[in-house]
Amino acid sequence: MSTEFSGLDVVVTGATGELGEAVARHLLDAGATVHLPVRSPDKARALYAGAGDRVRFAAVSDLGDEAAVATFYAGLPPIWASIHCAGGFAMSRIDDTTLADLRRMIDGNTVSAFLCSREAVKAMRGRGGRIVNVASQPGVEPRRGGGKIPYAMSKAAVAALTLALAEEVAGEGIWVNAVVPSTMDTQANRRAWPDSDYATWPKLAEVAATIAFLASPQNAVTRAALVPVYGRS
Repeated sequence: MSTEFSGLDVVVTGATGELGEAVARHLLDAGATVHLPVRSPDKARALYAGAGDRVRFAAVSDLGDEAAVATFYAGLPPIWASIHCAGGFAMSRIDDTTLADLRRMIDGNTVSAFLCSREAVKAMRGRGGRIVNVASQPGVEPRRGGGKIPYAMSKAAVAALTLALAEEVAGEGIWVNAVVPSTMDTQANRRAWPDSDYATWPKLAEVAATIAFLASPQNAVTRAALVPVYGRS
């Protein structure tokens, strides 16, 4: 499905990661100006070299830092959408998992999505807009979370945030949704599971296209959705 973002400003977090980069490039191709909070602007500029002047970088060292996230959003022009691809993943059995490990997943996945969603709502208030989070299959199907309980917990909270916030702000014309990936076909996942059937995994471009539709003006009615992007996996 085609999407049109010409003249629109969109935030994409995690844009130096594989999914975030795919989303940012899809939006650029659709005409958006993308605002990317990144740890290292110099590294990000090298990654997006040649992408044109519709890529704007801001140094934000930690998306779990309340003040830093608030400052970033306060400095933006009026935004149409905010897409939250930043996050982390880790595997371990529960007896090998520390409280610090759990807090790291909560901060990286849940807190970052909460803070960015909150500040996006403030920025969109009175005009409407779109927010898209990234949950996960273990987050909505917890039995798949064995061996990665902190990750599953943190992404379950992202799913809950998405549905609750969608109801809270629907009357303001702000649609909130999340995609729910299974194992995506990334270089990192291929290295982690070298014997898998990669053909069954959803491709980054396909997931990015789904995210772009949910974030687009063409999405006139879909809100409060946890959209599975499982491919054939």
